[in-house]
Amino acid sequence: MNRIMVMGVSAGVGKSTFARRLGELLEISVYHLDALYWKPEWEEASLEEFADDQQKIVSLDQWIIEGNYSNTYDIRVQNADTIIYLELPLIVCLYRVFKRWIQNIGKTRPDMGEGCKEKLDFQFLKFICTTYYPRKKKMETRLQAFKGTGSQKNIIMLKNKKEIRSYLETLSH
Repeated sequence: MNRIMVMGVSAGVGKSTFARRLGELLEISVYHLDALYWKPEWEEASLEEFADDQQKIVSLDQWIIEGNYSNTYDIRVQNADTIIYLELPLIVCLYRVFKRWIQNIGKTRPDMGEGCKEKLDFQFLKFICTTYYPRKKKMETRLQAFKGTGSQKNIIMLKNKKEIRSYLETLSH
C-alpha cells in the first residue's frame, strides 16, 4: 500500500480521522480533499485548480488522499493501488457531524481549508441525508466492479466501528 484512497459513505463516517491514523501507522503523508477544495471563508476552488492539485499529489510515490468528491474520483482511482471505503449507519454519521461541530465551534479543523471555521447548517444536513443511500448504493456498485474486473487494486471495505478499529490495530502490529 503506497497510494491509498480513503472514501466513505458520508460526512461524519470518520474518513479524516482514519486517514490520519493510517498515515501515522504507514508513515505516509495524508492529503485531505476538503483542504484542497475549500479556500478561506468557504470559497470553492475551481474544478481545474482542484484537479491540478490532485494531479500533483498522485504523481508522488506515496500518498493517502482522503475524501469523496466524485467530480475528481477518476484522478485518484487511476493512480491508487488501494481503496479503503468506510461505511457506518446514517445516524452515526449525523451524530458525529454534530459532535464535530460542537467540538470545533469557531475553529478550523486541520483537515479543512485554511480560514474555514467549523459550521453546521440545514443545507449540509440535508446534503448528508439525501446523498447517504444513493452514495451507499453507488459505492457498492463501483467497488464490486473493481473486484469483478480482476483489478490489481486492493479494495478494503470497513462497514462498522469494530472492523475499522480492528483493521488499524492489525496494521499497528
